[in-house]
Amino acid sequence: MSASVDSPFGPGSVGLVTPQCFQYDAPFTLASGRQLPGFELVYETYGQLNADASNAVLICHALSGTHHAAGYHSADDRKPGWWDHYIGPGKPIDTNRFFVVALNNLGGCAGSTGPTSINPDTGKPWGPDFPMLRVRDWVNSQKLLATHLGIQVWAAVVGGSLGGMQAMRWALEYPDQVRHCVVIASAMKLTAQNIAFNETARHAITSDPEFHDGDYLAQQTSPKQGLATARMIGHITYLSGDGLGEKFGRELRSGSFARGQDSLVEFQVQSYLRYQGDVFSDKFDANTYLLMTRALDYFDLAREYGDDPVAAFKTAQARFLVVSFSTDWRFSPERSREIALALMNANRSVCYAEIESNFGHDAFLLPSERYETVFRNFMNTIVTEAQS
Repeated sequence: MSASVDSPFGPGSVGLVTPQCFQYDAPFTLASGRQLPGFELVYETYGQLNADASNAVLICHALSGTHHAAGYHSADDRKPGWWDHYIGPGKPIDTNRFFVVALNNLGGCAGSTGPTSINPDTGKPWGPDFPMLRVRDWVNSQKLLATHLGIQVWAAVVGGSLGGMQAMRWALEYPDQVRHCVVIASAMKLTAQNIAFNETARHAITSDPEFHDGDYLAQQTSPKQGLATARMIGHITYLSGDGLGEKFGRELRSGSFARGQDSLVEFQVQSYLRYQGDVFSDKFDANTYLLMTRALDYFDLAREYGDDPVAAFKTAQARFLVVSFSTDWRFSPERSREIALALMNANRSVCYAEIESNFGHDAFLLPSERYETVFRNFMNTIVTEAQS
């Protein structure tokens, strides 16, 4: 639901939102061959679905994202949803025009069925026994949610980073059900360097003495130190060197370099990273982090098409917007240019924009005038097409 224009949160906010739960009670077969006896997906909606259900937009989240993409859960919330800059009345994804669906992926830890959920066969949390997931499993579960909501065709499927991988998979798996596809700061597959970063983060978790081979919930503990370190590793890669330097430089939080001082010195950036790690480890599940990063590693859009991305994209029917950011070295502009080039060679409609930004990979989450303009103009074409 959306707030009215006189919402106390401002005219650009969807206001107060309430998560909902979709329950699927039939067996669900995964890409691994294993089955879940059923599942739940927590989701939020913003705006109103029109009479012919032609204005629906799906938001696919990144590694640590949730269903809470916009608005507030209570009047006391200090922060809105993770993509509130871009979803709401008058914003690029305009909830006066679009019906927006954002969900917590299968395997997540924000209410959807995942490692912290109860395994009905044992009566205990799934923990490390939760099945491995692939991006196509998320897309297939999202398809079931769409059917539940009465949506046969998405006006657009939109995602950044891991969400962009889901958006591309949607365009290939269900080509006649995606009219537009927005792929932001993403890639058709991870580089070896990216896989190495993920493995280092996973090693931090599995090496924590409190990990207990993933069965930490049964031990009533949590590998918080390892998870915090994993988040610190990831967070560094999501930022840029210039961005870190601009924000922190070599400023000290404590200690001194003065002669005669023998105490440890702490830089502001050290304190910032520890804080980010501690906050993350208090709210995220370690097994979910392992599961999500492995899904990232395993994703390869063209694997089933003879490793030919042009052949893969010939399956798609959607119009594409591909966006990258100049200082993103985790998902570099080169990766997005590869997507755009493959789409052009497949004779598919694609717009590509590289946005100048000092904020690295995290730029796709942050305000940017040019990014907003590109995004808004593309979303406006969707409305124009529908009216023509």
